[in-house]
Amino acid sequence: MSPERLYFRQLLAGLDLAVDDPVALQMVNFVYLVGDRQTGEAVAIDAAYDIDGLLKVCEADGMRLVGNLATHYHPDHVGGNLGGHVIEGIVDLLARAAVPIHVQADEALWVERATDVSADDLVTHASGDTVTVGEIPITLIHTPGHTPGSQCFLVDGRLVAGDTLFLDGCGRTDLPGGDPAQMYESLTQRLAHVPDDTVLYPGHLYSEKPAASMGETRTRNVVFRPQTAEQWLMMFGR
Repeated sequence: MSPERLYFRQLLAGLDLAVDDPVALQMVNFVYLVGDRQTGEAVAIDAAYDIDGLLKVCEADGMRLVGNLATHYHPDHVGGNLGGHVIEGIVDLLARAAVPIHVQADEALWVERATDVSADDLVTHASGDTVTVGEIPITLIHTPGHTPGSQCFLVDGRLVAGDTLFLDGCGRTDLPGGDPAQMYESLTQRLAHVPDDTVLYPGHLYSEKPAASMGETRTRNVVFRPQTAEQWLMMFGR
């Protein structure tokens, strides 16, 4: 795949989108756009906070949004009620464009409950499935732990990881649907095949840098220091 053909944007809510939204400023979520410059088609990853702003970015770049991929069901990634604050998300996107919302099968009911979308609005997937935008393949990797159906997206040497893995730390496992044992398996086994030179793009700006290689992350991130599941659960299983 030529680098000129891949369209990839990392947008920070509160800076690039939703600039006047205090919740976006506090939560520092990333929203991603991935597409094929040749066909002009793009999909969003975790469209939230500012749907009109996201569509304007697409339009300004000469792209057309044809879908959304959700990493997991939490309102700061798909929209909904977050502690009394209503966040824009996939419901607002569907009101503007009838595009498929791609979710991991184990996450579908959680997404429906969090957003009030219907099952008919969702396209469910298994780990290893591929979503193609234009001629750009995006591989879906089921990484439960933060939530039952959390998933990461692998595209042309980039891993968009949602809240499964950050440059420093990983997603919480003490929220509804979280499971620390599954998180350990996701980090050490399900993502084990992702090469060290793959660039990690997380779901939040929780580090000084917005992205880093998986090799650097595996070396520096404390969640990779335990040598056994028992050690990991002692450190992070709470």
